[in-house]
Amino acid sequence: MLAAEDVSFGYDARPVLNGVSVSVPAGGLVGVLGPNGSGKTTLLKLLAGLLPPSRGRITLDGADIASVDRRTMARRVAVVPQETELAFDYSVLDIVLMGRYPHLRTFELEGPNDLDIARRTLAATGTTHLEQRTFRTLSGGEKQRVVIASALAQFETDVANPSDPHGPPDRDPSHTRVLLLDEPTSSLDLSFQLATAALVQTLNRTHATTVVVCTHDLNFAAGLCHDLVVLRDGRVIAAGPTETVLTPDTIGAVYDVEADVRRHPITGHLTVVPLARL
Repeated sequence: MLAAEDVSFGYDARPVLNGVSVSVPAGGLVGVLGPNGSGKTTLLKLLAGLLPPSRGRITLDGADIASVDRRTMARRVAVVPQETELAFDYSVLDIVLMGRYPHLRTFELEGPNDLDIARRTLAATGTTHLEQRTFRTLSGGEKQRVVIASALAQFETDVANPSDPHGPPDRDPSHTRVLLLDEPTSSLDLSFQLATAALVQTLNRTHATTVVVCTHDLNFAAGLCHDLVVLRDGRVIAAGPTETVLTPDTIGAVYDVEADVRRHPITGHLTVVPLARL
């Protein structure tokens, strides 16, 4: 389990999060929603251990992450940012192999096992055919999948091809591994949005990956996430199962928008249609 307990944080004198408590169960798929400036990305960085809370604590499987060394943390928690900027034009395989750095000693080069894991994560994300391409030549959706593959390569556990249910078993299934995604569909067309949602569901379901998704897209979150956390002005307004959190009242309180929320007759998940500003 990954948890934030009464966490506060600010940049200089500007408070961003105030008394936030969030619980992400092992194997969970949790969406973090909220308007611009609500603290979504900052919460993601705190959960990843990239920022220290000014108050409260972040725990992973009961251990305060402040006491966990960075190498160990990187083997269990991986972040996929909204955009990935590179100083050099690396190949796709090079990008994924960067995920193996937490497993290498100082000056150690990647070995056959690291290469094998990198290629399995490419297979798991449907990007094997891109291995020799340079990162800058990829489309937005392809880049997102490659960065997710690199994040998966960080984990201590092996990642099998989802088409092979008899692939290598987890090395230590008792350890929660967490994938944190910041606005994973913000620059993607509808086709890649659907593909990204399907990939995240597969990783969550088949590979026992705990997933936290920060997003502006209420319908994307409604169709993907089991639970939601809704922020406004650095505070949790609502948290719990998607069906109980994503309501017209909550949307009105957080976004100042009147919305119609109903279950889609074909997909079966909730859909949100904004009607007017309040």
